[in-house]
This record gives sequence, C-alpha cells and structure tokens, in this order.
Amino acid sequence: MLLTCRSKTAVEVRMTTVLPVRKPYPSDISDEEWSLAAPYLTLMREDAGQRDYPLRELLNGLRYVVRTGIPWRSMPHDLPRWDAVYGQAVRWMRVGCFDALAQDLRAVLRMAGERAPEPTAAVLDSRTLRSTPESGARAGYDGAKRKRGAKVHLAVDTLGHLLALHVTAADASDRDAVERLVQEVQDATEESVEVAYVDQGYTGERPAAAAAAHGIRLEVVKLPEAKRGFVLLPRRWVVERSFAWATRCRRLVRDYECLAQTLADMHTVAFSMLMLKKAGNLAQIHNTL
Repeated sequence: MLLTCRSKTAVEVRMTTVLPVRKPYPSDISDEEWSLAAPYLTLMREDAGQRDYPLRELLNGLRYVVRTGIPWRSMPHDLPRWDAVYGQAVRWMRVGCFDALAQDLRAVLRMAGERAPEPTAAVLDSRTLRSTPESGARAGYDGAKRKRGAKVHLAVDTLGHLLALHVTAADASDRDAVERLVQEVQDATEESVEVAYVDQGYTGERPAAAAAAHGIRLEVVKLPEAKRGFVLLPRRWVVERSFAWATRCRRLVRDYECLAQTLADMHTVAFSMLMLKKAGNLAQIHNTL
C-alpha cells in the first residue's frame, strides 16, 4: 500500500488547547461588554502561533481572580491554565490596555448621562489596605487607621468613575500624594479639571500649592461641628462609594500583590469591569430599541 504525505506548516502542527464546554461564572464578560473591550485587548492576531487560548477566556480568568480573590494557582480547571492567564494579564497591564479602556469608558458613560466627556471636578481620597505575607516587604504603618499595609490614592469624577490612582506605603501622607495624583488627573482629562473636593486630611498650604501648580483648586469638605452618627458629606460621598464598589472585588480587600504597581493595575481592572457592565447595559438597551 502506497502512502503519500505532505509537509505541514507550523500552524497545522501546533496543538491548540481545547477548553471544555462550561457553565458561565458570574464574573464572565457578556457579549455586549466583550464587543467594547476586545479592540483594547487584542495585541496580536487571533490565529497567531503563540496563542493557545481564546482571548475572551483569558479575560474571564483574570476577572475571576479579581472578583473572587483566589490565588493564581487556584484557577478553576474549566478556565485556561493559571500561568497563561497570568502571563496575558501582565502583558495587558504593561502596555496600559485597561487604563485606555477605563478612560474611554468614562467618557462614554459621561456622554450617556448628558455630560461633557471630560470632567471639570474631581474627588480625591485614600484607603488603607492591610498587608499580607506577599506585600509585607513594602508595607507601612498607618497610625490613623491602625493598620500596616498599603495606601491607595484615588481620584474619581463626580459620577464615581476612575480618573487616576496610585499606591504608596500606608505611612505616606495624603498631603504628599496630592501632586502626583493631580498631575495624573490632568494628564487623563487633558487638563479639564478645575476643582477637587477633598477631606480634612488634605488641608494646608503645601497640598493646595501642589494642586494649584497643575491648575486645580482644592476644596476641603469639612465635617459638621455638631456631628452625631453617620453624616452624608457633600461631594465626598462619591469617592467613598467608589471604594465600596472596589471592595466587591475580593482581590482588593487586602494587599495580596508583591508589587505596588500590580495592586494599582488590579484596581484599574476592577473599575474597568464596573464601567464595562454599565456600558454593556446601555448597549443592550440600545439594541432592543
């Protein structure tokens, strides 16, 4: 019997990983959300030789980690391998894919709410996360919160959407973080922000001067003198709500990351997830009209 054969190309002999059909997780991205996110996350062609998993499933794996707070090596078996998800997540974060996605989504959601694409006001605040054995080497002690860990400095617009954030040790002062934070805010908004609402931790001439150098006026929202119990403070409650949104992602409840930049990137992923859900709902409503 005569057997004939032909040479195969590298694409034909490459073994692609076939994932089993699975039930969806609550953290999975919807079709509407994926249509918005895919252009920002596609760093190579779908038929590229080094791609072993569908890009959407890699994103689902990252979203699962952020939402549930599991260690990377505890990735469920019906999702891509943990090292594949981790490697792709690092590539996305290094080139700023989620930063670009979050900034554009913010503009889209603002226009959907009949607002200007870029805000003129921001709200600044910080939050201290307890350290873990992974992050303990860079941890500091926050005497006010009586915690040892990292401090997340956050700026949002008046709708609570991400403008800028960065991470320091917990012993860093809010006043010292103002200059870098307002500079990042102006870079993200093309210098459209004119005023930033802050709490009493930002009082003093130094933070006011640092903000003024970038064209932003700090407005301190003080507690009422006769405070009794919980008081909803004007403007400031918006950033507190944004922090509450972030804590729904259990990976952000404590500082589980070895690097401060990774912790900041995880927050950006979480905020992009929140804004994608809002934008996806708007797209679904538009498609049904």
